Amino acid sequence: MKSSMIKMAALHVMQTLHPYLHTMHLALRRLDLNLLLVFDALHRRRSVTAAAEELALSTSAFSHALSRLRTALHDELFLRVGGSMQPTPRAQELADGISQALQLLADRIGDAHEFDPATSEHTFVFAATDFTTYALLPSVVTAVEREAPGVRMRVIPSQSRDVLTDLVQGAHFVLGFSDEVSSVPADIERLEAPSDDYAVVARRGHPRLGKRLTLNRYLAEHHVVVRPWRNEASVIDTALAAQGHTRTVAIELPSVMAAPFIVTGTDHLITLPRQAAHQLAASAQVVVHEAPFPTPHYIPTVYYQRRHMHLAWHRWMRNRLLSAIATTIKSA
Repeated sequence: MKSSMIKMAALHVMQTLHPYLHTMHLALRRLDLNLLLVFDALHRRRSVTAAAEELALSTSAFSHALSRLRTALHDELFLRVGGSMQPTPRAQELADGISQALQLLADRIGDAHEFDPATSEHTFVFAATDFTTYALLPSVVTAVEREAPGVRMRVIPSQSRDVLTDLVQGAHFVLGFSDEVSSVPADIERLEAPSDDYAVVARRGHPRLGKRLTLNRYLAEHHVVVRPWRNEASVIDTALAAQGHTRTVAIELPSVMAAPFIVTGTDHLITLPRQAAHQLAASAQVVVHEAPFPTPHYIPTVYYQRRHMHLAWHRWMRNRLLSAIATTIKSA
C-alpha cells in the first residue's frame, strides 16, 4: 500500500513539473527527487548554510547537490546577491510547483492514521507575524513540551497577508488575522478566535490626552504603526481614510517588539487590538484609551490547507491550536 502511495506521489511530482520537463532533455525525467529538496530548502532559506543545516547536510555536500541540480536543469537557479542566494527567473517559475509536489509527497509517504506525539520527531512549520506568535504560540509550546518532547516547531516570518503565499512556501499553519474584508481561497480552512476591536495606547501622564481621547486630538498626535508586510497598508489608516481622515505616522515598524519602548518614552500613540493593548498596559507604563472612531474587527485566525485535514499529525496540532484559542477566549 505504502509503495503504491509513494509511486502516486512521485507521479504527481512529475505531472506538476511537466510544463517545464517536457521541453528538457529526456534524462531530466529521471531527475533525482532528493535534488528537489535541495532546491526547495534554498528557495525558502536563501542561504546555503541555513538550507544545508535544515537538510542535515554539510555545506560541501549541499553545494555538490546544487551543482548537480544546475547541470540537470541547465540553469544557475540561484545567484549570490549581497548576502543571500536569489532565484533566477527559471527557479522562480519552478518554485511553487516543486514546493507543492514535495509537500504532497511528504504527506502521502507518512501514514495518515498514525501519529504518536510521545515518540514523534515531526517538525511543524508556522508562518506568523511576531504579534500572532505572541498571542497564540505560548500555550501551544507548553502543550507540546508536555505531550510531545521530541516534536520541533519552526516559526518563519509571514511573507504576505495572502496566506496562500506562506502555505505554498512550506508552512503547515499560518498564524494571522482576518477582518470584514478578508477573503481566502476555497481550499484554505481556518480556526478563528473571538473578534476583537482596536484601542489606543499612550504613555502614562501624556500631556495632551486627558481622560477621554477625542478624534481631533487623536489625529493631531504622532503615531507608531506596525506593518509586518511592507506593501500592505495599515488597517487603521484604511479605516480612517474611509471615514475621510488621515493621521500623522511618525514611525513605521516591521515588528511590535520595539513599540512599547517607543510609546513609553515619547508622546506617540499606537493603535492595537484591544487584548494586546491591555496586555501591554499590564507590563508597561501605559494607559489604554477607547478609539475615538469606528475600527475594524480583528480576528486572530489560524489558516491551513484542506488537503492536510486527514493527516494525524496535522489533526493533533490543530487540536493544540484550538486549545490555545480557548485560552485566548478565557483571558479576553
